[in-house]
Order: sequence, then structure tokens, then C-alpha cells
Amino acid sequence: MHRFALRVEYDGAPFSGWQRQDHAPSVQGALEDALAQIDPGPHAVAAAGRTDAGVHAAGQVAAATLARPWDPFRLSEALNHHLRPLPVAVTAAAPAAEGWHPRFDAVAREYLYTILNRRAPDTLTRNATWHVRHALDADAMARAAAHFRGRHDWTTFRAAQCQADGPLRTVDEATVTRTGERIVFRVRARSFLHSQVRSMVGSLERVGAGAWTPGELRDALLAADRARCGPVAPPGGLVLAAVRYPRDPFA
Repeated sequence: MHRFALRVEYDGAPFSGWQRQDHAPSVQGALEDALAQIDPGPHAVAAAGRTDAGVHAAGQVAAATLARPWDPFRLSEALNHHLRPLPVAVTAAAPAAEGWHPRFDAVAREYLYTILNRRAPDTLTRNATWHVRHALDADAMARAAAHFRGRHDWTTFRAAQCQADGPLRTVDEATVTRTGERIVFRVRARSFLHSQVRSMVGSLERVGAGAWTPGELRDALLAADRARCGPVAPPGGLVLAAVRYPRDPFA
């Protein structure tokens, strides 16, 4: 048997999320169905992150064990052929060590969340942004985001249905930048809790709108109380941008 790492890009809009489900389309299901067309199965594709419904990925990393010793380029070409016309693409493939796991071997995950901040409707990127019509103060949002950095109890920004063992996580990077009409929140950590990033963004939007001060966001974080969280931002603006490993499997 032969283990392969796959770098996967997808538009999450038509999917119920990464994880395979019996009666709804999923990214995992699309990949496993494509693998079944080219290699004897069954196949179970593991991923670095199980993105929620509507969340996108530019740098998801997955792994599969195959019967044949595929050439990596031919493997990605064959998978992309069978994935069409779904908005899923394998952008790289590489042999991986037996036992290598894209989730447990990862040392960092980076997410980007994009807000389109203007009055006019979004016609070109509506599946990949959160359209906020009222004015947002990106500088205030950036000051608030600085409070996210470090090790914290993230109960305030953790979904009630989160199944993680505990709420402690360390955020290594959290920045807000504005370029024209687009505001981008970048966040990096070894791991995240369920809906953590979208919960963070929803509260940052409250700061940008002037409903909260940066200090009030800090107080909400320190309260470790889910009731103190702002609205959860919609999934469409969120992208899993990259997953980092001690050794890049695609280098």
C-alpha cells in the first residue's frame, strides 16, 4: 500500500462541509468517490481540518492510502479529471510516509476571513466574502485582534457543540488589514475549536461597527462565557489558507 499527501482547494458553497455524510454532498465524499474511479478501494481520506458547510480551502491537506504506486503528477491529474465539474481541485500530490497524518502531524493552520465593506452588492466574490454594508473601522478591529494573540481559554468563542477536550488554545498570529474595500482577518494557531474563527470575526465586526470597543472584546474573551460572544460570522468569508508541518510534504 502507498500513502500520499494531497493539497486540496475547494469552493465550500455547494458542500455540507468536509466530512462525508450519508445524504448531503461533502468534500471528503467527492475525493473518495474520485479515488474509487482510479484505484481499488475502499478509501478513507483524512484531512488537516474538517471545515464546516460553506467554508472554503486554498491549502487543505489530505492523505489517502492507495493500492498502486502512482506518479504524483498523474495521480493529481486523474483525480482532477474525475472531480469535474465539482469545485474541488487537487493542486499537489506527493508520497508520504506510512502513518503520516495530515491532522495530527500539523504544527500550524492559517485561516483568512475576508469582509467586503461597501454599500454596493458583491457580484464577483459573493461566495467568498462577507458583505458588510455599514462602515467598519479596520484600525479598531486590528487593535482588538491583538488581544487574541497568546494562550487563552476560548470558551467565549467556542461553539456549544464543540467536542474538543478543553477550551485552551494558543493563537500565534491575529491581524486585520484593509486594502480598499476588503478587510482581511488572518489568524494562525496549531489548532482551533469548532466555529472559533467565525466567532472571532463576528465580534471583530462589532468593534469595527463601533458597537464594542477593543477593550470590550478583550473583556469578552477573558470572561470565558459563550453568551459574551458577538454574532457568528457567516461561513462564506472563511478560507483554510495553509497547513504547516515540520517538513513540507510537498517540497
